[in-house]
Amino acid sequence: MLDAIRVTLPDGSVREFPRGVELRAVAEAFNGDLGRRAIAALVNGAGKDIYLPLQADATIEFVTPESPRALEIYRHTTSHLLAHAVKELFPEVKIGVGPATDEGFFYDFERPTPFTPEDLETIEARMRDIKARDLPIRRIEQPKSQALGYFRGLGDNLKVELVAEKGGEVVSCYRQDNFMDFCTGPHLPSTGRIGAFKLLSLAGAYWKGSEQNQQMQRIYGTAFATEEQLAAHLAMLEEAKKRDHRRLGPALDLFSVEETAGPGLIFWHPNGTVVRQILEDFWKDEHRRRGYQLVTTPHIARDELWRLSGHLDYYKDNMYTFEIEEAGYVIKPMNCPGHSLIYKSRLRSYRELPVRYAELGTVYRYERSGVLHGMMRVRGFTQDDAHIYCTPEQVLSEIEGVLDLCLAFLRTFGYERYEVDLSVWDPAHPEKYAGDAAGWQMAEDALTRALRDRALTYTRREGEAAFYGPKIDIKMFDAIGRPWQGPTVQFDFNLPQRLSIHYVASDSSQKPVVMVHRAIYGSLERFFGGLIEHYAGAFPLWLAPVQAIVLPITDRTAAYAREIQTLLRGQGLRCEVDERNEKIGAKIREAQLKKIPFMLVAGDREAQARTVAVRSRKEGDLGPMGLEAARDRLTRLDRERALEP
Repeated sequence: MLDAIRVTLPDGSVREFPRGVELRAVAEAFNGDLGRRAIAALVNGAGKDIYLPLQADATIEFVTPESPRALEIYRHTTSHLLAHAVKELFPEVKIGVGPATDEGFFYDFERPTPFTPEDLETIEARMRDIKARDLPIRRIEQPKSQALGYFRGLGDNLKVELVAEKGGEVVSCYRQDNFMDFCTGPHLPSTGRIGAFKLLSLAGAYWKGSEQNQQMQRIYGTAFATEEQLAAHLAMLEEAKKRDHRRLGPALDLFSVEETAGPGLIFWHPNGTVVRQILEDFWKDEHRRRGYQLVTTPHIARDELWRLSGHLDYYKDNMYTFEIEEAGYVIKPMNCPGHSLIYKSRLRSYRELPVRYAELGTVYRYERSGVLHGMMRVRGFTQDDAHIYCTPEQVLSEIEGVLDLCLAFLRTFGYERYEVDLSVWDPAHPEKYAGDAAGWQMAEDALTRALRDRALTYTRREGEAAFYGPKIDIKMFDAIGRPWQGPTVQFDFNLPQRLSIHYVASDSSQKPVVMVHRAIYGSLERFFGGLIEHYAGAFPLWLAPVQAIVLPITDRTAAYAREIQTLLRGQGLRCEVDERNEKIGAKIREAQLKKIPFMLVAGDREAQARTVAVRSRKEGDLGPMGLEAARDRLTRLDRERALEP
């Protein structure tokens, strides 16, 4: 075939086609059904629209509705559909940006009049109308000046600003009927191919995320390939509302955010503090058992320390600074420099390594008020930081030990499903990273081998390492399938280099340490907020603020109820007595609302027989049980950290 090009599929299939063949035709040639179902293509890894011509040899992976990349394309195309509908209904609106997200999509609009929930219904109806028109969606490439002229002609100053800042010499836009948007794509080939969608909510936002810019109105939505997938997602959102820690936390008297004190600061109530102390004690015991030394570092330090560490250069906008006696100080935003100063307080021999320092250190960082979210995004939080200082020869065993610790924690708290990412550097751009190529290769090899030795499946993230080192991130999934940020293990080439952290080697020379930074909880606040939602507030017995409550039926058995309480408290169990003058049914209902794992009912018959009627939060009435048997059952569940009461 003259002027032919070769196409290779992921399974190794190869065919020749005439240059300029449409990607859709390539798909059809390999498989007729694939040609009908393909919505886009990855050409040598780059996303392309299915109707574009192919001009050179390529490896192609076709994106179908089931492909991992498909959801992003459905959602991004639906965000354009949203903007198109808004412009048809409200021509005066200026459109901002509309990306796909992990949960769906959003689009930001500038409009003097606020949108209302009724507007959302109208907009969604118009979106369905535009979808039904099955309008072709086509990529248009044009000189930057031409794109600027088009958006200026519309009076759309936000798009003019975006094209001016982000557009190259040639600018790509996508047109459907009379609506065109600045975008790199790819997109579905027509509005008729858009799947199921739903507009969800309204929120305020700032243009480009800066409080210095104008206020925008953000419309959130979600989209899927099928109605069944959308229905399942909406059901999950309803369940998520019931589990929202911002609602359950105050309802269960666990924590609050007090406006008088300021946003993003968590007040732990007695119930929440009980759980926090259990989390802390478990963490400390496990770390001591594994050879960590617990340390404590100050909450403030001279700004010179943060200048030496590099944080003042990279994170100053997120740090709280002040002066004492004309000297600059910083409220601690992280624990790493403090641990390194403890290590450097004297010269260390290779015989002492590894040194493992761990701290539950409270830190403070500035976050914009618009991104604060309950316990998940705050300004003050306690990190469960640990830093390992070791030799290159010790790295592998240390990483494996950290992974074992991470998995043990996940199992303990009932996170059965998790995913692992390995983020590595981009060797083509070493100028973006601290450390040298040999160090990066050593670190990457250690992380990779540790994951393989532990038989952990992982996704390799090229070029997504932090500037100071490669890392492993573990994403844990809760009871309703939502991902949460979990443990992280990362190398740090920056601090040993900037703070001159060394050890004395066997040949008496001083060599730089290998520094591993890791966190299991991440922060107590975020982890606790996630636990509230994971358990829907119904903590397993070992974590419950109140593990059992004794419910006397009449005043005559109040003394017996207090005797039961004393017996259980003697075993270290957290037990309360409800002595209110209420009917037993009301007491049981309230205990259920408080999500107390066990209710021990004590009436005249129980007092005479030295028993209790045991009621489980989950299983209901368990019948009468001797005092010692009830005590032993609760003690065993507590000791074993059982996940079910």
